[in-house]
Formats: sequence, C-alpha cells, structure tokens
Amino acid sequence: MNPDEPEAPKGAPDAPLWLSSRATEIFAGLCATIDAMGYLSTADQHVIAQAASRLEEVEITTAMVEDGGRTYVSAADYDAEGRVLSQMMRSNPIVAQRSEAMRHAHALLSELGLTPAARSKVSAGKKGDDNPFKALMGG
Repeated sequence: MNPDEPEAPKGAPDAPLWLSSRATEIFAGLCATIDAMGYLSTADQHVIAQAASRLEEVEITTAMVEDGGRTYVSAADYDAEGRVLSQMMRSNPIVAQRSEAMRHAHALLSELGLTPAARSKVSAGKKGDDNPFKALMGG
C-alpha cells in the first residue's frame, strides 16, 4: 500500500453516453458491486466503462459462437454429383475475438479490484458499525 496515494473522490460515476444500453446496465452493476465493497469513485468512470463494454463484447461474441460454432468450412471440393470430396475446417475468428475480450475484461476487472487475486493484494478499511448503541453496550 502506498501511504501517499492520492485520495480518489467518492461517489458514483455517470455512465458515459457512448455506452450501449446493455453496457450501461453492466456499468451500473459494476458500480453497485464496487460501492458495496466501499471504494466507488467518480475517478474510475472510464475504467468501469471499458470493463462494461468488454463484458458486453464477451456476451455478444459468446452468442455468435453458440450460433455459428467454433469452426466453419472454408473450402470444399466436390465431385460431379455434388458430393464432398474434401473440405477445410477453420477456427471461427469470433472465438479469438471472444478470447481477447475475455482477457481484456479480466485485466480491467483486476484493475478495479474485482477478482479474488486482486482483492487479496490490497487492504481496505473496514466499514464502521452503524449501530450507535454497540459502543454503549461494551461492543
């Protein structure tokens, strides 16, 4: 921990206008999670937006892989009756796009402290007990 780390302004950032409606929903969910963990900051708007956008891309590319499959036939040779003599199977490029989106989303979530490994590397002050009578009762 850096004791001289600048204090980030507390508060919920606004979703950027460039986010799609689905990415805006993901943005709100990420903000709610970070807020519950006690360190939501308006300064993190763009990182949260990037993570939301990449998570949406993971959803989109996953649906495309489910619809189109992991492979496709790129070339085929046929005989005179139209029977396939040989064909070349290739990897669906959407699989690579999804993998890249997943890697980038993971990196962004780590930056935001939203992975188990990232959380284990930082210390956070514990939230105070909201019960004003606890101290009076010796707790």
